Amino acid sequence: MTSLSTLHRILSENKSVAVVGLSAGVRRPSYFAAKYLLEHGYRVIPVNPRYEEVLGQRCYPRLEDIPEKVDIVDCFRPAEAIPPLARGAIDIKAKVLWMQLGVINEEAATLARTSGLEVVMDRCMKIEYARLFGGLGWMGVNTGVISSKRPLHAIR
Repeated sequence: MTSLSTLHRILSENKSVAVVGLSAGVRRPSYFAAKYLLEHGYRVIPVNPRYEEVLGQRCYPRLEDIPEKVDIVDCFRPAEAIPPLARGAIDIKAKVLWMQLGVINEEAATLARTSGLEVVMDRCMKIEYARLFGGLGWMGVNTGVISSKRPLHAIR
């Protein structure tokens, strides 16, 4: 398990994030997390062969196609898809392999650590950033919107 001080350091020192599996669907967790990271000063580089662009950022089909430095490889992919992504992260000389909530792959973690990368598993960058830097509110997310109206999805 990654300590809070390590998470804080990783999120403070590393600002370029390749988001593997980033979807252009606005209701997808990857889209929401990447949008949040963009709004909080991170350079987000989408990696998904299905798109040319996501969130106004050029999208690349593979990690190896990214022509710039990447600090964190943030994986929105199932656990069984992580080992090749770990090898890709090693090849592009990333510093951190980050696996999202529910994603745990010890083989990939060992491979990445052996090559000098830090590894975070089963955590969301957006949630950890908000928790450690003050973005969580009473309802879990500080949206900056105060309203007395009940959300439409709550009305039946």
